[in-house]
Amino acid sequence: MRIAEFPPGERAPRSRRARALASARVLDEVVDDHLRSLRQLPPDFREPYADHLAELVLVAQAYRHYAAGWISRRELHRRARAALRRMDAGSDGRAVPRATRRR
Repeated sequence: MRIAEFPPGERAPRSRRARALASARVLDEVVDDHLRSLRQLPPDFREPYADHLAELVLVAQAYRHYAAGWISRRELHRRARAALRRMDAGSDGRAVPRATRRR
């Protein structure tokens, strides 16, 4: 697990918007750091690894949408849980649909 790091003298963000944007920024950094190692993986492992990184990008985007006020906190949590389920199911080798519709 990665912990958000703030430069010396900078405090943790206090507002919901600032915290959401900080979370999105950390997820972006994680994805950027791992993209470099993607090329070093054997071809068989690249696709699942890339899928996991894509899910993290979707979660970061959900945090940005929450920060902008476009989605609720409940919807943010729903999207994050769905991404985790897809990543977990993908690691088991089971196919999981990317988009699920709520009725």
